[in-house]
Amino acid sequence: MEKEIQQTKDFLQQVSDFIHYFVRDNVSDNWLVMVLVKLIFLGGLIYLLDFIFKTVINLIFKAFSDEEKYPAIKAVYTSKITNTIAHFLVLIFASLAIKPLFKYRHPNTFPFFETLIQLGFVLVLGGLALRFLKAIKNYFFYKKDFYRIVALNAVSQTLKTIGIFIFTVIAFSVVFRISGTTILGSLGAITAVLVLVFRDTILGFMTGIHVATSKSLKVGDWIGIPKYNLEGTILEINLITTKIQNFDKTVSTIPTYDLLSTEIKNHQVMAEGNRRRIKKSIVFNINSFKFIDEELFERLKKVNLISEYLEEKASEISVERTDLKNPDFIINGRQLTNIGVFRRYALNYLKQDKDIDQNEVVLVRQLEITSQGMPLEIYCFSNRSAMEDYEEIQADIFDHLLASAKIFDLEIMQVNKI
Repeated sequence: MEKEIQQTKDFLQQVSDFIHYFVRDNVSDNWLVMVLVKLIFLGGLIYLLDFIFKTVINLIFKAFSDEEKYPAIKAVYTSKITNTIAHFLVLIFASLAIKPLFKYRHPNTFPFFETLIQLGFVLVLGGLALRFLKAIKNYFFYKKDFYRIVALNAVSQTLKTIGIFIFTVIAFSVVFRISGTTILGSLGAITAVLVLVFRDTILGFMTGIHVATSKSLKVGDWIGIPKYNLEGTILEINLITTKIQNFDKTVSTIPTYDLLSTEIKNHQVMAEGNRRRIKKSIVFNINSFKFIDEELFERLKKVNLISEYLEEKASEISVERTDLKNPDFIINGRQLTNIGVFRRYALNYLKQDKDIDQNEVVLVRQLEITSQGMPLEIYCFSNRSAMEDYEEIQADIFDHLLASAKIFDLEIMQVNKI
């Protein structure tokens, strides 16, 4: 190998001599012109070799780019690490070529080109590190491990920030021939400023780790954030910001650390289970509550959903009232009320509704009385979670119950405009 390298250097030295004498005899004996011609020759050679290396390496990786069989190779190929490898090989060649091309004939220009090549190595290695992170992300994408992608987004962007800082220090030390420790030492005076500047970065990094380990959120989840009155789908979780597409198609951006410090409602489990909760109340005027008299009882017996219930309860109450004093006075003993019977009617209505998931909780319950009246809450789950289906199911239920309340002689509260 050393023999081949030496032969290459000798060949380049011969080419350098040929260019030197050719330019001197036919163009100009100015050293700058000679350097420019050699530089153009070296640039063209580097471009040609880079093209050849990229073509060969990409063809090899492309042959194994089946994401199901070879997800790792596919990830390397799509992240263009192969191009970076080609750049690295070309830089190695360039570092060998500048000595025979410039050092012997133009020694004053050699340090400049040597520094330029070293700077190129720094940039290529930095690019390789960034593309390596992208390759890991692509690998988990092909493996469909989306929770790890969320973790990697936070970690990779933190590493990018740190990496850019490190490679910048190295680049400065290469260009200005200053020790890296000297540069880092000089930064001690502004450490507090750096901490202040990267506050959101640090918080975002910690949030990304929490989200990844708890698996509470991922891109594509349907979430709600009461603090900002937001509800929509997560588009992107970055180190600093998180993008959420609202249902009105607008996009909101919040600080990523809010995912850790703020209440987040994740509706994705509900959506994936194709169930969505209905939790809504009808407020009744308490003055319309009454015991059911004979006339109302006969009318309600015609309602199929509660006819058996009424007959059963009427029989029980009749037996209990036989031994009571003053059984004709309606308040003595148990009695049916219009609000109680309506509550049972609403429950039976929900239990026979094919759009309600009967495997989940189905409740009709009274809430605490307010100055507006007494709320009667409907609590159940629809068996379809899509917004248009859910809203239609919910509307059908309340349309029916609101209209049915009149049959029970119940008054629903409403705000009258003055």
